[in-house]
Formats: sequence, structure tokens, C-alpha cells
Amino acid sequence: MLKALIAVKRDASRFYRSLLVSVLTGGLVSQCIWNKPTHAQVMVPCQLSADLIQQKENLRLAALKGDREAQNRYQALIAKQARQLQECRSQNWPRNQAIWLRLYPCDIRPGSVGMLLDRLVNKGYNEVYVEVFYDSLVLLPQADNPTSWSSVIQVPGAEKVDLLAEIIEKGRKRGLKVYAWVFTINFGYAYATRPDRQAVLARNGRGQTSLDVTNDAGIDTDLTKGDASKAFVDPYSPQARQDYERLIEAIVKRKPDGILFDYVRYPRGTGDASVVTKVQDLWIYGESAQQVFLQRAINRKGLDLMRRFLTKGFVSAQDVAQVDEIYPEEEEPLWQGRNPDQTKSVLPAGQRQPFLQWDLWQLSVAHAAQGIVDFLTAAMQPAQRVGIPTGAVFFPGGNQAVGQGGYDSRVQPWDKFPRTMEWHPMLYANCNDTSCILNELQRVVSLAPLGTDIRPALAGDWGRAVSNRPSLEVQMQAIRQYTPQIQTVSHFAYSWQDPESDRERKFCKLR
Repeated sequence: MLKALIAVKRDASRFYRSLLVSVLTGGLVSQCIWNKPTHAQVMVPCQLSADLIQQKENLRLAALKGDREAQNRYQALIAKQARQLQECRSQNWPRNQAIWLRLYPCDIRPGSVGMLLDRLVNKGYNEVYVEVFYDSLVLLPQADNPTSWSSVIQVPGAEKVDLLAEIIEKGRKRGLKVYAWVFTINFGYAYATRPDRQAVLARNGRGQTSLDVTNDAGIDTDLTKGDASKAFVDPYSPQARQDYERLIEAIVKRKPDGILFDYVRYPRGTGDASVVTKVQDLWIYGESAQQVFLQRAINRKGLDLMRRFLTKGFVSAQDVAQVDEIYPEEEEPLWQGRNPDQTKSVLPAGQRQPFLQWDLWQLSVAHAAQGIVDFLTAAMQPAQRVGIPTGAVFFPGGNQAVGQGGYDSRVQPWDKFPRTMEWHPMLYANCNDTSCILNELQRVVSLAPLGTDIRPALAGDWGRAVSNRPSLEVQMQAIRQYTPQIQTVSHFAYSWQDPESDRERKFCKLR
């Protein structure tokens, strides 16, 4: 796999097409006609009327007060609506409509999870992506948390409360598939400050971790709710992989309907730092990443030049001449993926230096990208072993070539992610209309292998524009026209659609 990923080309754009991207081609789309609304106030199918919503809410509230008849009627109603939701979604586009949701400690209050799920059903959602690992927190009970991170719920007396298990169970009763949504390479600030985990962190050539540099909050974001904790680990670190495997195994025990891996990338910096143009910009200076990098050498000449390049950021004509002198029995320096041009191998050191330096740069970028792919492939194994679907969340522009030999600093090789996974591109571009999100989707479709399950994530709200983004129904209309084969679309996020509910749940007082 590595050989295909790091196949070195002399031309930058040719190389990057084989490594991370292909040239964007094709045109955009025209408008389409929506399914007939279910009632006058709703612009999309499968949403419930105001009367049905109120009826269910009245029964829910009565049941919470101990009314057994209301409890029975409420349970019967949610079961009926689950069947109706399944039937409606099977007859309308998209077949699966999902929403991203974060739970808070306040959701341990009786009825909170049920209320949230009822609201999702009311809006026609049949899938929910629940945030389970973020900001050094995990949605596991304190009494059963074998991971390296603290539990979201740290309320005295609630040590055994398992919100993840609860929302999976109650979601299914309402016809909802419940996915676990987890951060991946981003392990969070609390983890990154542990004295026993310093060797696990990703580092650049200046010895910095992601906590030492300024991230572009406007670009380097998954639109989470103001999380500033972006602490990225070295994907080659065995300790990081072990810690993460334990997390995924704990989630798998709850048997979610799927697991979505987010932050499958490196951070993106501000200004010029948003593009990597030299090896010191790459997050490959962690102990493990350096070790694996040097193991890619095929002969001693290659190893020597790789060491010099990693240390200095370049190789000079003098370096090339010295290596030739030290290892006279070897011909060209070799490393994985390098197929030297034999006509150039007889040239003097000064003339060979530019070609060798270029090849070393391409190797370095490919090495960074391969670490991401390898970590993700390992992370999904516990779920795959028991048949739980997995998906990867990514930025369509995260794998781009920029300028002459530069690359997007996130180095997110999503086009090399396993084809067996769902692909969840975040179409978060904002330009006051749908053209920019369609450009992003077009790029994903053009690079995806045939048969890839593409499931776009959109940002926004129903019936109104948000942050220069059209309403969700307008965005979905454009996507349906361009790619009618897509059957799943997700919306970020519940907090955008119901900010008052989200705020109250986030800041309520439990005691």
C-alpha cells in the first residue's frame, strides 16, 4: 500500500494526483423539484405536524409525572411513529437523514434523552451521530471507563449512568440508528499535558506540538461548539494506537449502529502555515514517526541522505558527494517508492542534488499521509471484527496540492481511506449559495472509487440561511440534483437547529 501511496513523480501535480488527489473536472448543476411537503409549514418530507408533535410531548410529560396510562400511550405512539418514519424515509430522498448531537451531564435528568430523540424524529431524522469522544472526554460511565480519558459525566451519584447505552437503546425504539462519533488523531489537551504521554504527541521540525502553534479557528474546525483543545498525536506511536484501541473497544461493547472517525488528519495553521512547503512543517518529528521514516530506507546511501534531510530540511550537493564517497559500492540512494532515473544516476553530485531533494520531500509528505491512513485502518478493526459499520469524516480540501510543491497542512489523504468505510465529506464551504458546496462534493465524487458510500455532511438550519450558507433544504435540493445516487445526508448540528435547548442542557444545574 505504501508503494502506491508514495510513488514518486518528477512533476509535482502528477505526483500529487497519484498520492493524494486527481484533477478536478466536470460541471455544476441546475435546480430540481422536491418531494411534495407533508404539510403547509414544512418544506421537506417525513416531518411531523405541529399537532402530532404536541400530542406526543403531552404524553411524555404526563408519563414523567407517573401517569401509567400516559406512559403506555406514549410508548405505543413512539413505536407507531418509528414504523411510519421507516416507511416515509424509504419512499423519500434521502433514505437516511442524520444529525450530529452532543450530550451533556444534564442529559442524565429523567426524560432528557427521550425528549431529544423525539425532537429528532419530529424533524424526519432516522439517524443520529452522537459525540462520544472529544476534548479529552468520553461518553462512558465513570464506573466503567477503561480509557485514558475522563468521563463526560462526573456527577456524584451518577457514576454508573451510561448515556451512550441509553441513547442507543431509546434511539432504536424510535426508529433511529445511533452512530458513535469520535475524534481520532486529536486526543485533547488533558491527554497532551500528561507527563507520561509526551512522547506520543505529534511534533514538527521545530520541536513544537500542536499546542505550541496557533491554529486557524476559521478554517481548522469541524464546526464543533468552540472547542479549543486540539492536541494531535503521532499516528505512528504504538502507545497512541493502544490507548485508542481501548477506547474503540469500549464503544463497541455498547453496540452502536456505526462509528464515525473525525479529525483523521493533522492540524492546519494560520496564514502561510496553512500550507506545508518544507519537511520541518510536517508533523513527522515524533519519536515513532522518525523511526518509521528511517525504516523506509532501502540502502545505506538512502538512509544517510534521509537522516540529513530530516535534520537540516535539505540536502546539499556536498551531502550527495559525501554519501557517494562513504558508500562507493552502492549506486543510487534508495528508499521505498523511489525508482531513480538511470540516465541521471551518472550525473555529478551537484546536478543530482535537486532531484534527490525533490524525491525526499515527496517521501516525507507521503510518510505523513501514510501515518494517517495506517492509524485509521487500525482504529476501525475492533468495529469491523463484530460487523459494526465505520465511516471517516473529512474536509474535501484536506488533501490538496498548493502552489509549486506545497500541500494543505492537514495532509488528510481521504482518497486513500479504506473503501469499505462510509465517506462523510464535510461540505461546510460558505458563499451565500450552493455553488461552493457542490464544488466540494464534485471533488469527492471525482476521486472516490466506484461504489464508495458517500454521505455528505451539511452545516445549517431548516428554513433560514446561517453564516452565509443557504438553508438545509436548499443545500439538499442542489445535492439531490447533482448526485441522486447519494442516499444519506447529515446535518450539523442539533445545537444550530435548537440552540436554546442545547444551551439549557449545557449549563443547567443538577444540584
